[in-house]
Amino acid sequence: MERSVPTSADVARLAGVSRATVSYVLNNTSSVRISEPTRRRVREAARELGYVPHAAARSLRAGHTRMVLMPAPEVVASPLYSGLFNELHWALSRLDYTVVQFGSAGQSGDQAARAWAELRPAAVLTYSTFSARLGARGVDVLKRSGVRAVITLGQERTEGAHAVLMDQRAVGRCAGDHLLARGRRRIGVVVPEEPGLEAYSLPRLEGVRRAAQGTGAEITEVPLAYDEGSAARLAGRWRRLALDGVFAYNDEYAMLLMRALQDEGIGVPDETAVMGADDLMLGRLLRPRLSTVRIELPSGRELAEIVDRAVRDPGAPPEVHKVLGVTPVPREST
Repeated sequence: MERSVPTSADVARLAGVSRATVSYVLNNTSSVRISEPTRRRVREAARELGYVPHAAARSLRAGHTRMVLMPAPEVVASPLYSGLFNELHWALSRLDYTVVQFGSAGQSGDQAARAWAELRPAAVLTYSTFSARLGARGVDVLKRSGVRAVITLGQERTEGAHAVLMDQRAVGRCAGDHLLARGRRRIGVVVPEEPGLEAYSLPRLEGVRRAAQGTGAEITEVPLAYDEGSAARLAGRWRRLALDGVFAYNDEYAMLLMRALQDEGIGVPDETAVMGADDLMLGRLLRPRLSTVRIELPSGRELAEIVDRAVRDPGAPPEVHKVLGVTPVPREST
């Protein structure tokens, strides 16, 4: 025999309250004062019955969903950024949002926007690792469909959207300034060969070049895949490149390259200074200890509050938040 689906009326009877009270409690309505004992009774009754509020019905009442749609990235730039996005998911859930990741492989940003709009999210938060960048036309499509807030997270802003800017050029400039201050004048910059990282690696390369302007230093782009074979081949021709310093994109690529250079008998830092970025714990355990750029990201809670403010005030003009801080961390490898 098929079991009946519990309703809000069932919860109300079990808890001894009205259906309106059930709705206020389970939808976290803050405008109505309900005592904590009553809230506990309602939640316990809902758990006992296995009742879950109907998201579509709630959306009809509110005029929009509580969904924040985040296009799924092709790659995650580093454990540092992965941790940020995990924290952001948690912080949004604490504000009563449901985070949905959406894959849009093979679609341009504006094409993908139509697919996102079909889900009628309250907000779309898209970031630069998503290869198909959202343009002004896509922002317009989303807003016309009822999306209350569009927030872009990355290097550049998009017309019509709120922007959380993380200028990766600052990371490269910080690394370049440090290597130049250590007297290095033939500096390589690792550019990962893995697809999807260009939004991070190319601005970092540009940042090193900006640091070197007017110094007489020579900057060389160094492609590297994230595997031991690629690192070994690069180390095998390292002396022909005649580089005395290298910014290796991040700590993971720096550790890979430094091990290969040491295996080739190339002294670090005597022959080549090596610098990473992200300040991962493992870099402090190497010998020599890895110099790095410490990146100061906003907390997931801060990003969630930006999203929430934008959803609550959809008519507000787009805001620009610059949130990336950088600090050099000199250690033994430079």
